[in-house]
Amino acid sequence: MSLRARLLLTLGLTLVLLWGLAAAWLLRDLHDQFVATLDQRLAQSARMVAALAAQLPQEVWLAADRQALTIPPIEGLACQVHSPSGEIMARTHADMEDILSAGGQGHSYRESDGVTWRVFTYERDGLTITTADRMDERNLLLGNVIKVAVVPFVVALLGSLVAIWFGVIRGLAPLERLRGALSQRHPDDLESVSKAGMPAEIRPLIDALNALLARVHAAFIREQRFTSDAAHELRTPLTAAKTHLQVARRLEGPASHKALEHAEQGMVRLARTIDQLLTLSRVEGRLVFDDGEPSWIEAVVKLARWDADPTGAANIELTGTWPAWELAMPRELAVTALRNLIDNALRHGRAGSPVTLSVESEPSGCDAPNQVTFCVHNEVAGIDPDTLPQLTRRFWRNGTQQGSGLGLSIVAAIAARFGGAVSFRCPTEGGFEAQLTLPLVQQQEGPETPDQMTRKGPITTTRE
Repeated sequence: MSLRARLLLTLGLTLVLLWGLAAAWLLRDLHDQFVATLDQRLAQSARMVAALAAQLPQEVWLAADRQALTIPPIEGLACQVHSPSGEIMARTHADMEDILSAGGQGHSYRESDGVTWRVFTYERDGLTITTADRMDERNLLLGNVIKVAVVPFVVALLGSLVAIWFGVIRGLAPLERLRGALSQRHPDDLESVSKAGMPAEIRPLIDALNALLARVHAAFIREQRFTSDAAHELRTPLTAAKTHLQVARRLEGPASHKALEHAEQGMVRLARTIDQLLTLSRVEGRLVFDDGEPSWIEAVVKLARWDADPTGAANIELTGTWPAWELAMPRELAVTALRNLIDNALRHGRAGSPVTLSVESEPSGCDAPNQVTFCVHNEVAGIDPDTLPQLTRRFWRNGTQQGSGLGLSIVAAIAARFGGAVSFRCPTEGGFEAQLTLPLVQQQEGPETPDQMTRKGPITTTRE
């Protein structure tokens, strides 16, 4: 069922039900008040006749005992007066003795010749006065009164239903305009939807739609950038490998082996570039990386060091303490980010200089910090501090440095995805330090266990 039909049905049924209940209540009260009013008229008529009879001279009533007085009839109302002895002293209708006969006091119903009457009997000073109304005339009058009361209700109800119809149609018109605007859009048009003329209730929907369009536009841009980057960066190693293979085909001996070796190096570089491009695309594309493994700091440092230096030949120094805190991110991405920093320090550091890795909590000295910072320090020759902001740009290389230029871009993308940050600085002459700040899982309050104590000392490089 459409929203329009649901609104019309709900509002229409509700309005009909409420107006119907109000009309039934009104008609019931109107009927009760109408009957009470006419009964009161009968009683007042009887009392008025009794009061008039009490003021007549005695000789008039003596004459009435011998011959009943005839009172001019009133339309719809009959009356009859009985003496204390039961004789009829006065009456309006001579043919209604059965209906107007003396009986019990108060109101009652009497029927004669198929006609029902409403009768009231009243006694005063020995006189019995009986008044009566025809029920068919009462019902006719009641019907006219109900008709006068019901017609405005019906007209108002129909008018309200028409107003609801036009109100719902007009109220949903902005949604119809929005649907029409979206249906006429070109598939490549990802511009924001205009909120001009839209009611306040629809603007949050448009804001959410615009946010979705912005995310889709960003995804398209990432895909286009990935395609462009891949086409640009893969062309060079593929061309070089093809050239070396052609040279190896034409030559023999050491020259051919040298060409094959260069081709193999080009393929290794190509494979690494493809792997980094795919990793960067997955990180920026918000794909799920969670492998179910807890991301403890000690394990992350251990695995990152092993990935960057499987043989253990590199001069990597681990300093400081190793808290038993868990990072609020998948272990795979934490290891990748830290490994890229260590690998970058090993590749571009001064020959023979050590690479130092330490961990600091943020803020320092806090029992339950929100973040932790990994610091990778090494010595670099000829780095310009002005180039530090460009280190996370894709495919940016400093001078003639080798590499794909994607390692630090991946680190920045991973940090940004989980609310962290990566920064670079030159603390001393020739020194270079990369700082990776990542969020921590908030620990529940409670007594500290031995496994939660801060760990000190070296970290082994055996991969688990």
